[in-house]
Amino acid sequence: MARDTLLYVCQSCGAVHTKWAGQCSGCGEWNSLAEESKSAPPGAMKPVSTARGRGLQFETLQSDTPEPPRIVTGVTEFDRVCGGGVVPGSAILLGGDPGVGKSTLLLEVMAKAARNGARVAYISGEEAIEQIRSRAKRMGVADANVALASATALREILTTLKRDKFDIVVLDSIQTLWSDAHEAGPGSVTQVRACAAELVRLAKDNGPAIILVGHVTKDGQIAGPRVVEHMVDAVLSFEGERGYPFRILRAGKNRFGATDEIGVFEMSDVGLREVANPSALFLGEGKERAPGAAVFAGIEGTRPVLVEIQALVAPSAYGTPRRAVVGWDSGRLAMLLAVLEARCGLGFGDKDVYLNIAGGLRISEPAADLAAAAALISSALDKPLPQGCVVFGEIGLSGEVRAVNRAEARLREAKKLGFDRALAPAQAKDKVKKGDVAVTTAGLLTEVVERISQNRY
Repeated sequence: MARDTLLYVCQSCGAVHTKWAGQCSGCGEWNSLAEESKSAPPGAMKPVSTARGRGLQFETLQSDTPEPPRIVTGVTEFDRVCGGGVVPGSAILLGGDPGVGKSTLLLEVMAKAARNGARVAYISGEEAIEQIRSRAKRMGVADANVALASATALREILTTLKRDKFDIVVLDSIQTLWSDAHEAGPGSVTQVRACAAELVRLAKDNGPAIILVGHVTKDGQIAGPRVVEHMVDAVLSFEGERGYPFRILRAGKNRFGATDEIGVFEMSDVGLREVANPSALFLGEGKERAPGAAVFAGIEGTRPVLVEIQALVAPSAYGTPRRAVVGWDSGRLAMLLAVLEARCGLGFGDKDVYLNIAGGLRISEPAADLAAAAALISSALDKPLPQGCVVFGEIGLSGEVRAVNRAEARLREAKKLGFDRALAPAQAKDKVKKGDVAVTTAGLLTEVVERISQNRY
């Protein structure tokens, strides 16, 4: 093969180089460049004709054609994250760590969608048909009318899907497919990009919703070029901490719905079970709340979620105190400690600080600042918070407690789960209705330290 027909493509970020190098100049990864041919155009089954086209036919924003109804699969948590159901003709990319339950989730989704009348197909490039049947039998969905196939050749898959009409098609996974128009091996950047482009084009032309399963890197990012994430309409991630039975489905991108919704599942010996009330699972079951524990009333998408934030402040045994955080932003913790030292006079310079979000949930909402600060103060002063108290609010660098949105929904969820009081910003007082929880307000973080030290709520 002539040298000028070769390209070197980074298998981590997809950057193209004209010559081999030990390190990719695009992402900085070492030994990630692979030799590939440029004789075939990437992302196409055959060369594009250079003849004169017919030109573009422009349309207006108005249309008399009604939008097609969403396909409701029957898995409520999955439909919630998708925005109310799967949109016909859409392309969805689902990623997650190995063994987290991606195939189990999609088999459950396909089985329930088939029971609701949808025509569905499950094409696996990693498992044999008997393996899928065995899992379906264990999950109790073996009677569902799901069309199964085991294939990796893109041309055969496209021919079949153009011949047989389906509403939803799952391909598990995109890294196992290969196109005969390229010489690169399955899983390479060229193959992943080409196969994804053809499948997305099929979804837009013929109308079936395509769900692609993608592998993830050691950093938790979906493997392959980022251009695949730009091709699809939605990027979902299935997360789960080892040692916890809970699984969280998140949308990192969604052209047909919100990206802040989450779906909560519980893994059992018979598959995944939907969790309708996540707050009851993420809260501790102890009768008395220990020092350093605070219940945060958060919002995930449209649903309020109560979760316990645990903090431990202990004397440091070494010269450099340790800061460890699980489920929260470490930079946010550093900011809180600085505010507590500068504005409240609490010293953490000679103490180890540990912060943990119970249940394996990850929180990114700024409204968790006050709950994390209350847990740190409670642990530092060895003063437990009341058992029936929830906390929420954002903290500024000057030490003020700032208002957060949807305070009424947070208080309503706390009332439903048996909490009778809340520590919140002053603006939350206006959201309290008769019979709701009693709200203790705080305008400054110093007031929170004072209330916890004197047990005044």
